[in-house]
Amino acid sequence: MMILMATILPPKLSLPLNNKKSGGKHSFQSKYVFFSNKPYPKFAPLSPNLHFSYDTVSVFTSPAQSKENKITDWNTKINEVCEMGNIDKAIELLYMSPKTEIESRTCCSILQLSAELKSLQDGKKVHSFICSSGISIDSVLGSKLVFMYVTCGDLREGRLIFDKIKNEKVFLWNLMMNGYTKIGDFKESVSLFRQMLDLGVEVNSHTVSCILKCFAALGSVKEGKWVHGFLLKLGLGSYNAVVNSLIAFYLKIRRVDVARKLFDELSDRDVISWNSMISGYVANGFSEKGVELFKKMLYSGVDMDLATMVSILQACANCGDVSLGRAVHGSGVKACAHWKTTFCNTLLDMYAKCGVLDGAIRVFDLMSVRTVVTWTSLIAAYAREGLSDEAIRLFHEMDREGVSPDIFTITTVLHACACNGSLENGKDVHNYIRENDMQSNIFVCNALMDMYAKCGSMEDANSVFLEMPVKDIISWNTMIGGYSKNSLPNEALSLFGDMVLEMKPDGTTLACILPACASLASLDRGKEVHGHILRNGFFSDQQVANALVDMYVKCGVPVLARLLFDMIPTKDLITWTVMIAGYGMHGFGNNAITTFNEMRQAGVEPDEVSFISILYACSHSGLLDEGWRFFNVMQDECNVKPKLEHYACIVDLLARSGKLAMAYKFIKSMPIEPDATIWGALLSGCRIHHDVKLAEKVAEHVFELEPENTGYYVLLANTYAEAEKWEEVKKLRQKIGRRGLKKNPGCSWIEVKSKVHIFLAGNSSHPQAKKIEVLLKRLRSKMKEEGYFPKTRYALINADSLQKETALCGHSEKLAMAFGILNLPPGRTIRVSKNLRVCGDCHEMAKFISKTLGREIVLRDSNRFHHFKDGVCCCRGFW
Repeated sequence: MMILMATILPPKLSLPLNNKKSGGKHSFQSKYVFFSNKPYPKFAPLSPNLHFSYDTVSVFTSPAQSKENKITDWNTKINEVCEMGNIDKAIELLYMSPKTEIESRTCCSILQLSAELKSLQDGKKVHSFICSSGISIDSVLGSKLVFMYVTCGDLREGRLIFDKIKNEKVFLWNLMMNGYTKIGDFKESVSLFRQMLDLGVEVNSHTVSCILKCFAALGSVKEGKWVHGFLLKLGLGSYNAVVNSLIAFYLKIRRVDVARKLFDELSDRDVISWNSMISGYVANGFSEKGVELFKKMLYSGVDMDLATMVSILQACANCGDVSLGRAVHGSGVKACAHWKTTFCNTLLDMYAKCGVLDGAIRVFDLMSVRTVVTWTSLIAAYAREGLSDEAIRLFHEMDREGVSPDIFTITTVLHACACNGSLENGKDVHNYIRENDMQSNIFVCNALMDMYAKCGSMEDANSVFLEMPVKDIISWNTMIGGYSKNSLPNEALSLFGDMVLEMKPDGTTLACILPACASLASLDRGKEVHGHILRNGFFSDQQVANALVDMYVKCGVPVLARLLFDMIPTKDLITWTVMIAGYGMHGFGNNAITTFNEMRQAGVEPDEVSFISILYACSHSGLLDEGWRFFNVMQDECNVKPKLEHYACIVDLLARSGKLAMAYKFIKSMPIEPDATIWGALLSGCRIHHDVKLAEKVAEHVFELEPENTGYYVLLANTYAEAEKWEEVKKLRQKIGRRGLKKNPGCSWIEVKSKVHIFLAGNSSHPQAKKIEVLLKRLRSKMKEEGYFPKTRYALINADSLQKETALCGHSEKLAMAFGILNLPPGRTIRVSKNLRVCGDCHEMAKFISKTLGREIVLRDSNRFHHFKDGVCCCRGFW
């Protein structure tokens, strides 16, 4: 009877059977077929009284028909299980079935389910079954295998099968191209596209969208434009998806105008069209236009989606439009987008970049799921607001919460340490980098070097640099700039020399190395860099042009600096300020004032640094009334609140002009507490005008604020020496000795034939020391003959005149000037730099040499420049 039913009923027929062991479940398994409790609609339940006639129903069937029914049973059951999404049962049934009875379409069903579930392991089992059972892999089954592998992320295995079954199905080609595009292998995707065209496979809109993404990512402008023409020939130019892809392509290659034209010509714009254009504007730096288009989108009745809100929040962050950002925030809450992590991260970043830190913190606190992007955004917000300690604290909290920092987090927290000058915290982060094996990442290494450089630890920065397996232009620039800013110009120049042997410097490199040339007053090296700038067209770079003007100013050639200044077509605030400061340090106060007025007439408003420069210029040129006027203009017209540096300039201006009592009264009336620099400016004025009593009073304030600064002790000692109070000089020396302080030795240097020669006070180790000594004695004798007498008070010793004179002859600037006379050709300007302020006796000798020998001398000390020509100095006594 059971055999009879199995042969005459369809596979899905359900029979009500009593089976006590199964708990009354209406299912059983026979060696022929599976039965389930699902009703089969085409058959009524069999009556128990039904009688079969052997004339009408044959109990037996042919062997071929029986085999066919059995095959159908296995394949049907597996397909049913697949429809229910039960991949485990489908695989189980597959391996239970006789291999010869499984059809290709059944394998396709399981492969489809494996792809949908992203179950690569199950898909491989099916593939293994296909291979072992000898099922022929035709184009249909092969396509399904490729689909499964690509969808599950095994692009390599998918490609192997694809290459064996290449056919004209555009779907399969698109699938492979998209697969390579998703992993960033755009070149391979392009290669497939070319093969596709060669084989005559007809492309569709999906093909075009994919290949345009590839050409955009590769920056292949010419090829992308060819695709544009190609799709127009194919008649695909009216498809929304295609035009949206074209818009995205042109925005990616920064052809915003072409993208906007396509957008405007598109009659049936969908939300993707609007989003592409808005996000493109934002990505290309036209956030304001993005906001305008967003408003137009709303007026057109197009509803924004999550992508729209994310793009417009980014625009608000760039524009600082917190009002619109808050409105989008409200819309996002109404649309329940505030549960989306992407929306919240962008919202947090918007509030942070708009300076609403409280808003960013509130968003952060309300987020139920915080990704690494969330934490990094808030860390960056703290760093941006100057709250570096908070940024570092949040980094450690993030680590405790079990969120692993990524490269962006690490570089952000290192930037926070750099801004705060927090070397210890920076070293803690460095230890974290080592522990997590991140030190091979070039971005991390560059951020580490930058942190160490800004914290003043160039040894640590150099250690990171030397350990880097690969260095890019940023690595070199960070180190060169770090050496320059940390007053290590020789190291900067040496590293620059190493760099040019390995790679070509860029504008930033040149802007970093020029300050090193300026610091050493190395005019020859500066000119070499200038030549490189001209040969490679870097003068159009504003940063480079400004650094070049600054280099010539600090190398003592203000005429060349002005010539270059006039050649800069568009001058920014830094350009003007560099020139004003340059005139000031050379004692050309009136030129500085003229340039300052030209700047304001050009519509460039001065900032606090510009006012420091002009006030400095007035003080070093004795322009008392002009200095006061600028101090008032700064507050009344430009709304710049004076800082300590501005007050120091005014005190210096009054003190140099002999208004010592007024300067003292000015300090006492200051709304902020004066620092040692301000009191030091008055002490310097006391030395110039020989007011010993006030100098002693002022020195008390200076020594209290900076007890370790030997420069102020020397300044007071000079004041005593000029008043010939040798006992006080002796006491001061003893005080310095008791404190264990050491005066910085005088050091001067001069560049001859691109080589820098350094001289120390009293040092006779130079190869030409004897010649220099003879020349100085000869010059000293000639000075006496013409009525010049040594200013022995600058020797700072209580001895006879001969001993004092001998001590003065050993001053480093005299040694450097004598070396220049001996080694530079006649008519060449002698350029000397000194680490301290030039002494009065050396100043007199420089004037004498310029008159007697007809040599122009440019002497740069720690305070300003002195140009000596025909026995006159440009400082006119204001130094």
